[in-house]
Amino acid sequence: MSTHAEKRPLPYTPEQLFDLVADVEKYPEFLPWCVGARVRSNDGTLIVADLVIGYKVFRERFTSKVKLDHPDRIDVEYSDGPFRYLNNHWKFERNEDGTTTIDFYVDFEFKSRLMQKMIGVVFNEAVRRMVQAFEDRAHQLYR
Repeated sequence: MSTHAEKRPLPYTPEQLFDLVADVEKYPEFLPWCVGARVRSNDGTLIVADLVIGYKVFRERFTSKVKLDHPDRIDVEYSDGPFRYLNNHWKFERNEDGTTTIDFYVDFEFKSRLMQKMIGVVFNEAVRRMVQAFEDRAHQLYR
């Protein structure tokens, strides 16, 4: 089991941050280890998407249902792929000073013990890089 949670204020609106996280097809442009993304369906409240994650010789595809509650929350429900389970959410809380606090949480376990052991070594750094990539992308788009 690998879990990471963090909160941090960012100088953007909840709408901006929500739109950035909900734009799944753009992930390969800025998200480390995301080498492919395909949206199967999007009705405005639910996205079904495939992501391909690659690191060195490993490449895995997984399918998720992304529930959109604009502009406050995004919940990711795992459907198919290399995980035993995956739970992920983003919450966007508007602050009085005009900033937004993001509340990010991810918890997952691979089906393969080898994969779980390998990711365990770099998990915290990998998740920090991913969250930082979203922050950098927001800076690039909205500053």
